[in-house]
Amino acid sequence: MNPTDPEKSGSGLTQSPRSPSSQPPFLSVSVTDPAKMGNGVQAYISYKVITKTNFPDYQGPEKIVIRRYSDFVWLRDRLFEKYKGVFIPPLPEKSTVEKFRFTAEFIEMRRQALDVFVNRIACHHMLQQSEDLRIFLQADEQTMERARSQETGIFKKKPADLMQIFKDVQSKVSDVVLGKEKPVEESTPEYEKLKRYVFELEDQLAEAQKHAYRLVKRHRELGQSLSEFGKAVKLLGTCEDNALGKVFSELGVKAEIISVKLQREAHDLLMNFEEPLKDYVRAVQSIKATIAERANAFKQQCDLAETIKFKEIDLNKLRLTRSEKLAEAEREYEVLKADGEEATRRFEAMVRLMNEELVRFQEQKTQDMGLAFHKFAKGQAHLANGIAEAWRSLLPKLEACASSY
Repeated sequence: MNPTDPEKSGSGLTQSPRSPSSQPPFLSVSVTDPAKMGNGVQAYISYKVITKTNFPDYQGPEKIVIRRYSDFVWLRDRLFEKYKGVFIPPLPEKSTVEKFRFTAEFIEMRRQALDVFVNRIACHHMLQQSEDLRIFLQADEQTMERARSQETGIFKKKPADLMQIFKDVQSKVSDVVLGKEKPVEESTPEYEKLKRYVFELEDQLAEAQKHAYRLVKRHRELGQSLSEFGKAVKLLGTCEDNALGKVFSELGVKAEIISVKLQREAHDLLMNFEEPLKDYVRAVQSIKATIAERANAFKQQCDLAETIKFKEIDLNKLRLTRSEKLAEAEREYEVLKADGEEATRRFEAMVRLMNEELVRFQEQKTQDMGLAFHKFAKGQAHLANGIAEAWRSLLPKLEACASSY
């Protein structure tokens, strides 16, 4: 479901200042029709991205573009660079195992995760105003490629450089969350509570996701075993010309029917239970990256404050000696002071944003996890009823067969 489509949701819609006042603003996005492009190591999956909106800055009420995974990465990186303090939605991992990259199941999981990613951005009251989102949703493929090639900062670096940067960031995130980064680190009760919550939530979600994976695996293995059992019993039935043979044959059919139910439920568990849990593990990792950015902002603020203090000491010395360097030093001091004030404003804005984002994240998590666990329980109940009914319908025939001998 696209949360910002007015036909699909009647609440929680963020008002856009750029939208016409005659009707509620909406921005609905669908990621559909994955298709394999190219061959060999150059092969990749493209997706059709369909946008429906009444935002006036968009080209029309509906736009369809073709995007690949690297385009989604570009959007995520741009938003992370520009919106400090906002919890940028996570992307699914890029598979490095060749034999899994183009399986139907992996492609569908990737498509679903990308759809969730872009719709979370589209329904975020700040991110939906992003010029980069508009480019992603509206630009033709050539314009999109040029936008990717014009990256600056860390995103312009070579892959080898990026790998080292990401390793450094991962190390820094761990240090920040675990409280190892010294000596300059924020230590307010609110910040410590945030770090503890994020760290514990990641562990709990990862544990739940691990057991969800085992449930999927168990359903698949049981389904496969029942399928093989059903075939064996049907063959056994061909050896008997009497009622026993017919019962064996029907027993085999029932086993195969139940096998299909188990395989179908395994797929539903994967898509509607395990994947949402895995997505929230990634979301927490994204929050940890934002925490690292907050730690950087705090350190910059503290470093500038310390530099300003030393500059004040130097100024006082120059004033006492009436040095000719005083005027230049005063100008440098004013620049430093302005930089310090700006650093403080940036940090305080980031803190306010993160507090708001945490509330939004917890509300969304409650809704999403409630839905995932509801689907899980409903699916298990439906499966149990189906299995019970299948075996129950066979019991009178098995009893009659047993009593006839």
